[in-house]
Amino acid sequence: MADPEAVTEDLDALIDDLDYLPGHFHLEMQLNFEPRSPASLRARDLKLQRDVLRQELELAAAPQRSAVRHLLGTFAFYLEELEEARERFLEVAREDPGNLNAWANLTHVYGRLGQEEEEEACAGRLAGFMGLATDSEADGNPQLRAARCLAEQGYAHGFDVGCASLEERARVLAAGITLYDKALSYGQLIPMEEKRGWYFTMATFCIRLDGIFLELGSEEQKRLPAFNRTLALLQQVLKSSDPHHRALAWCYLGMLLERKNTFSTTPMGVHDCGYSGTEPLDCFGKAIEIGKDQPPILNRLAKIFHFLGKQDMAIGTCNMALDVLRDPELNWQAYCTRAKIHIRAYLHDLERVKMGFGGMPDRKHLACAKEDLEEVVKVCPGLKTYLDIGQVYYYMGVDAMQELLAVDEAALNQALVFLAKAGESEVGATLPELQLLRGKCLRIKGEEANAAACFKRVVELDDAGSCHTEGFGYLLEALLAQWSQAQLSDGELGREVDAWLRCAQDKYPAARLRQELQRVWRGHTGEVLGLARALVAQGRPALVRLLFETMERDGEDTGEPRGRRSFSF
Repeated sequence: MADPEAVTEDLDALIDDLDYLPGHFHLEMQLNFEPRSPASLRARDLKLQRDVLRQELELAAAPQRSAVRHLLGTFAFYLEELEEARERFLEVAREDPGNLNAWANLTHVYGRLGQEEEEEACAGRLAGFMGLATDSEADGNPQLRAARCLAEQGYAHGFDVGCASLEERARVLAAGITLYDKALSYGQLIPMEEKRGWYFTMATFCIRLDGIFLELGSEEQKRLPAFNRTLALLQQVLKSSDPHHRALAWCYLGMLLERKNTFSTTPMGVHDCGYSGTEPLDCFGKAIEIGKDQPPILNRLAKIFHFLGKQDMAIGTCNMALDVLRDPELNWQAYCTRAKIHIRAYLHDLERVKMGFGGMPDRKHLACAKEDLEEVVKVCPGLKTYLDIGQVYYYMGVDAMQELLAVDEAALNQALVFLAKAGESEVGATLPELQLLRGKCLRIKGEEANAAACFKRVVELDDAGSCHTEGFGYLLEALLAQWSQAQLSDGELGREVDAWLRCAQDKYPAARLRQELQRVWRGHTGEVLGLARALVAQGRPALVRLLFETMERDGEDTGEPRGRRSFSF
């Protein structure tokens, strides 16, 4: 009988010699690493990303569906839904018996389930298809199987969960592009149309990567190679027979041609690919023309235009989608996107008037958003729709300039009703955005204790490193209001502020936290001085010193203006 240690050493040596390793559970993605966040928050992030993938599955071309199903199975595995994970991987194996990732992932799932026979059988099938078994009778080209295996792994890197910084996201995207390059080296015989699907995903990764480099302020020379390559990839995608890929390729090309102005000199790829005289608006127009009769394409384009800040174009594209298909049950995406555009327009104007620019925001935006979202809520209600319509009713219920002043009590109550429905779902109960909005509604209604409880949940639910400190600021204001109304004693206030300030220091960047504290101090100077006296009396001089040091640094390290948390996914 063979020595188990020798067998293990032989297996390890064989794995080391392999140029690639099938399966998703060994990939260097945050998804596969030890979670940094509590289990409930990780589950929330996985479920939100899974919702995105389910929409991708509806739009994915046939060759790409296995890549999406592998990710759905991987997410199910980490959500402890092992039977669902197994079914997803089996679904791929039934459709494509030679799919290497399917057998590798099934081996992992059966191992977790403790089903040793099935685990060994799947491992044997995998070895046979890879040409590692001595009695292998697998049909087909092993190079093609390897290429598709690597492409599916590369695709997964666009949907990672748990990245804590832009640098981490950039690393994961770059690793995905590398896997696609490796797939192309194996896939000389892959059909050209399938390759164009790979080129499309690679171009998407490259655009996201360039966006990260822009945000990080990276040097031009670091951006140029990937930028030029993206243009070449899109040039190939434009030859695709898939109208979805072709339309988005024109849209992405327009994005890149707009970004060329961020370079000191026009990137050479623009000239190499023949786009020297091409205008971004022409590219966007061609994208819309391709999708003019197809609501799924128009809806995707509208979301991109909305993201790019091209709101008039986004509204027009939504209207085109609704002209083709007006049924809110079948085309809810168009209604929801149009509502989000109106919400964003209102909030944009609101921020401008608060900074002293422009007139009062047009409340017709809120009325239009409400009308669209109510159409969707009637036929296919869901978490995101409830959250969006709750936000609309909140702004309808408060004064534009003084949010603490209610102008429509019924609208505020309706906002709370919709937020309660959103909170009924397991994911909704863990969204800081929802708790923040509930707390703001309750604060305006004078329920300071209930509002404070919501703002505490916001701080608890925020990810470590989050720049959204407004929940903590509102919590301090609610605690000070309770204290000034004699609902909290000096001792209770001191303990609360001490505990939550320490929690905030562990969660938020120091500069952002300082900026939030300064806002609270400026608006509540009298209460803060009273708090300081109470803390000194309690023997907490270190906390008082921290507060006053923050006030003394007024104007330092404030960074960007305090951003508004996005309520739309």
